[in-house]
Amino acid sequence: MGAKKTPWTAADIPNLQGRTAIVTGASAGLGLETARMLAEHGAHVVLACRNIEKAAGVAELIRRTAPAAELTVVPLDLASQESVRTAAAKVCAEFDRIDLLINNAGMISQQRAVTEDGFETAFAVNHLGPFAFTGLVLNLLRATPGARVVTVSSGGSEDFKPTLDLDDLFCERRKYRPLQVYAASKLANLLFTFELQRRLNGADAELESLAAHPGVARSDFADNMGPFIRFLHRPSMKWTTDWLLQSAEMGALPTLRAAVDPKARGGEFYGPSGKFRGYPELNRAGQAAHDPDLAAALWAESERLTGVSYTFG
Repeated sequence: MGAKKTPWTAADIPNLQGRTAIVTGASAGLGLETARMLAEHGAHVVLACRNIEKAAGVAELIRRTAPAAELTVVPLDLASQESVRTAAAKVCAEFDRIDLLINNAGMISQQRAVTEDGFETAFAVNHLGPFAFTGLVLNLLRATPGARVVTVSSGGSEDFKPTLDLDDLFCERRKYRPLQVYAASKLANLLFTFELQRRLNGADAELESLAAHPGVARSDFADNMGPFIRFLHRPSMKWTTDWLLQSAEMGALPTLRAAVDPKARGGEFYGPSGKFRGYPELNRAGQAAHDPDLAAALWAESERLTGVSYTFG
């Protein structure tokens, strides 16, 4: 019999002294846990958040377990391209290296809404904002040996069989179905991850692009779901959902493994060992996520919409 496989845990996170990590959406839930564990292992963590007051509170919370933590708060509203550009400019002005960019922030909207840029809000926050922000700090990432971009997708990116209609990305002509729109944006995350890695391969770059998903974890993300899901996430219902839901800390482990495991490679996708929960393991994304033609078309449309063009030379 072969040796028993040991699960990857927070204890496997290496010493991150001297490394800088940006975590978007670090003010709560999975982002908070990701930022906390990175800081506890010595990284200088940039909390890139829309709610600055909450981010400042998170910084104080992290310092309870990591008193010497280096933490910086940067205002970032991924629904606003102006905010994305301002945040990227601030990062480029204040830092000379980025070792890790964790595109963690995400949302689901129960009703169709439009941003100040004219984009459907969920698609803007989940894909177009991270696409633009990554492109705007790309030079810092490429200049840092061993840097990684980790984009958080969802295990449900294919469960709802989303259609990524490039002619109607903002659901102007279709009925707005929240879970379908969310799943499409998470499929876009995977297409972006794998296409970025393809382009980096062509540029002979050391930077790597990976994806992760948390399974089904307890977090404030459920606050934006329908009434039934919100009901199941109540603390009083914990006894009925423990078999399905895992802690936010466990949900953050796939992202952390993609970010810091020396054995992880660009183009890989990490998630729980089970469909909904478990320790992080290498997962396989669905067929649509590996469609190079769809990925290239989405990339071109994302550059057109955001005005951010990636330079790999």
